[in-house]
Amino acid sequence: MTKTIEFIFDFGSPNAYLAWHALQPILSRTGASLDITPCLLGGIFKLTGNQAPWMSYANVKGKLDYERLEMTRFISLHGLSKFKMNPHFPVNTLLLMRGAIAAKQSGGLDIYVKAGLSAMWENGENMSDPDVFSAVMTAAGLDGGALLAACQDPVIKSGLAENTDNAVARGVFGIPTFFVGDEMFFGKERLDQLESALPTTA
Repeated sequence: MTKTIEFIFDFGSPNAYLAWHALQPILSRTGASLDITPCLLGGIFKLTGNQAPWMSYANVKGKLDYERLEMTRFISLHGLSKFKMNPHFPVNTLLLMRGAIAAKQSGGLDIYVKAGLSAMWENGENMSDPDVFSAVMTAAGLDGGALLAACQDPVIKSGLAENTDNAVARGVFGIPTFFVGDEMFFGKERLDQLESALPTTA
């Protein structure tokens, strides 16, 4: 049986950055492959009535402080010292996520994701700016201009919308969400459970 982890993904979530990095040792240990499904987090929130933690917990005494503590612990545990909050947060990731659809279709998604995550959560880039987007992707060895143009393609636009709708139909309400087969796991704190759910034979 093929071991595959599907990652319902949007660059706009700092936890997506943290989870992506923490997944790498799991992939190495298990031999599993990673299938990234680009979805629009804002669309997921709109369709499910969910909100980002900084909004939904804003009036809960102590909750945001604890969320920050848990993030700090996770960063320390996994040695993710390059992480820093993006000064433009929250960033509109529509451009990035449409670009991810185009990059996946062309076979360049792995490079694209690495470049986008580094730009967003290490280098503090405003990835909603088309010029910044194009420059970052070109520097990563991709054709930034072609990706930027592809983001206006109706097929690319509809692909992102369909991914988002399909994810919500499967029960997704936030990011990072993962699937192993039909089993869903939400949040970077569920990676141990996710690893345990992987088939034991290749």
